[in-house]
Amino acid sequence: MALRDAIGQALAAQRGRLLCWAPVFLAIGIGGYLSLTWEPEWRHWLLLGAAMLPVALFVRRGPEDWRPLAGAVLLVAAGAALAGARTHLVAAPVLGFRYYGPLEGRIVMIDRSASDAVRLTLDRVVLRRVAPERTPLRVRVSLHGRQGFITPEPGLTVIMTAHLAPPPGPVEPGGFDFRRLAWFDRLGAVGYTRAPVLALAPPEPRGVGMRIYRARMALSAWVRERMPGDAGAFAAAVMTGDRSAIGRTTMENLRASNLAHLLAISGLHMGLLTGFVFALARQALVMLPGLALRCPAKKVAALLALAAGAGYLALSGGNVATQRAFVMVSVVFVAVLLERRAITLRAVAVAALIVLALRPESLTEAGFQMSFAATVALVAVFGALREWRGWRVPRRLRPVLAVVLSSAVAGAATAPVAAAHFNRIADYGLLANLASVPLMGLLVIPGAVLAALLAPFGLGEIGLAVMRPAIAWILGVAEWVAGLEGALTHVPSPGAAPLPMLALGMLWALLWRGSRIQRAPGVAVALGGLLLWAQVERPEVLVSETGGLIGVLGPQGRALSKPRGESFAARSWLENDGDGADQKTASARPGLREADGIRLFRVGGRSLAHLSGRGAAGRVAEACRRAEIVFMSSEPDRAAPAGCELYPPSRLRRTGALALRAAPGGAVIRSARAHSRQRPWTGALPERPGPERPGG
Repeated sequence: MALRDAIGQALAAQRGRLLCWAPVFLAIGIGGYLSLTWEPEWRHWLLLGAAMLPVALFVRRGPEDWRPLAGAVLLVAAGAALAGARTHLVAAPVLGFRYYGPLEGRIVMIDRSASDAVRLTLDRVVLRRVAPERTPLRVRVSLHGRQGFITPEPGLTVIMTAHLAPPPGPVEPGGFDFRRLAWFDRLGAVGYTRAPVLALAPPEPRGVGMRIYRARMALSAWVRERMPGDAGAFAAAVMTGDRSAIGRTTMENLRASNLAHLLAISGLHMGLLTGFVFALARQALVMLPGLALRCPAKKVAALLALAAGAGYLALSGGNVATQRAFVMVSVVFVAVLLERRAITLRAVAVAALIVLALRPESLTEAGFQMSFAATVALVAVFGALREWRGWRVPRRLRPVLAVVLSSAVAGAATAPVAAAHFNRIADYGLLANLASVPLMGLLVIPGAVLAALLAPFGLGEIGLAVMRPAIAWILGVAEWVAGLEGALTHVPSPGAAPLPMLALGMLWALLWRGSRIQRAPGVAVALGGLLLWAQVERPEVLVSETGGLIGVLGPQGRALSKPRGESFAARSWLENDGDGADQKTASARPGLREADGIRLFRVGGRSLAHLSGRGAAGRVAEACRRAEIVFMSSEPDRAAPAGCELYPPSRLRRTGALALRAAPGGAVIRSARAHSRQRPWTGALPERPGPERPGG
């Protein structure tokens, strides 16, 4: 009885923070659904709904002190249902085989691939000899070979001869699953072309979305024409979200210095822009005494800032990060209109609820996690400082200290998320941000607003002139910091548990109302997540889905079987190991012993071999004499001898990539297919990509 009363009192003490906990439990339900290894059927959802009916009744009529607990259970179920509904609402055809042949489609997006190739996303797709109901709604094609016959622009209908395949699965069991990302983007195939891309029909004059996109691209081209080089590309990215002109070296410098976030139109840009417009509009209204006395200047300025944010959202392309940022600033300015306190944890919670309700899959994205980690940490820290009586700083030093403190807090809050997703920590990121972020607020964003306002009068270059020196400084800082010794620390992937443990633990410590002893479990859970991360062990051997690439972990790091080819898998393996080496360097490491064209290695006391290249199909018997398990990049021309297990491409297409770990009984083999099982984005086994089918 005493324990029940204590729990009831502890729950009652959270009443002022219940709204803050709502997105946390909603996210638990979403994350639970997305991490399932099987897809719930309609009867499972009926059972869940039936189970939640008495819980909902308890929320309304149960003991008041225990209602929050029932509400939390209800939110978890709602999160799972929300994610499930979203998954099936965005369902679209996915190409079930490798295709080579004619491709027709309308350009809806232009960007660049990791290899710096121009990449087109097409809708209204037509594939020869593929039925319309099986044709993907969208495909993405990288352009190689001789091009330049057209100037890609949104709305242009193009034709080409292309190689297409379904979105690839994880490069290792438990790794990043691009198929899930593609599923929610309704992207049904990816590929490339080496043939010329030709125009079939001009851009359509109708369509608000296409008109905005073309205006975006026109503004980007205008900025880069008047501000050549990387500075113009940076300015175009800030103003329109178009990063296609930024060079690879510049991008690497920005990432290594932790300044790449300055390119992504997210919370920082939206906050600076709407804040600048709000302050400017309010100051202008106050300077007109007659008008200031007749209208609420603060509310009018908030409406103008909201309008500016909406315009920026449309002009920048309206990607997920920008939508999320607009929701967050909208909550703030609506609070101003309602005469409520604008920047609070409740406002952050409302923004998170809206974002998760609209796009529940964004929970797993780095942008969502970093945005809300930084925002929650900043609001919590500055709120605590505001209530701390010992917080007394001279007025002149407050802006400087605020910049330093906000950069440090945001950097510390987002560092674990960035390390988990990108496998590296920018050791001098705080230094680079302190030297660069103030200029974004003082010169770059105001200059962008000025350029946009003056451009219709032919005076937009005045705004660009304001931006130019600040951007040059930022790029110079990025290059300098990236060149410092020890600028990057590479870290291994944490696995599934550490990051959620860290997030939930810190949220408990920040949001729970009670004594330090009651908040201590949150800190313990967060520390437990970090401890698990520190003890993570990587697989001894990784095998790609094609069988063409093998990675064996050795004393010098992972040794790869070839210096070129399957670069995405090779790069992902090395990054997940926390290894900064490139593929060529990794291929020269010891770990794979080659004898008569057969690569040999051992795991858990078992002998293994890898066959690739010409003549591999005819060396199966020889490889089986030397090894118990043989991985191949081509189909064998004869059956394997007794006691020898073969993994040719046909089998690997069914299993997906493999990971081998040493165990007391030998080597344990895990497959990507067994890890992800059957979800809408994984596809049925017969639909895995097989031999290429001609399209004509």
